[in-house]
Amino acid sequence: MKMIAAALFTTFAGTTAAFALEPISGSITYGGAQPRLEQAPAGSNFFHTFYFKGSEVHEVYKVNSDRTVSLVSRSMSND
Repeated sequence: MKMIAAALFTTFAGTTAAFALEPISGSITYGGAQPRLEQAPAGSNFFHTFYFKGSEVHEVYKVNSDRTVSLVSRSMSND
């Protein structure tokens, strides 16, 4: 049973990067940009809203300990 649990953990841990959210045109980190936020506390989140191909896009970013940002969530609406 422990071997099955270890195999499942290894499988899921290995696929996490495969499901990473990639920036799109309009994202703060699009094109490899790595902005640094000097005053935002590490671990905090902030929102970014823009339009992409006729859809309103809402993204959530996390401030990393080195003050760079990571894209953690995206939703789109076709209003």
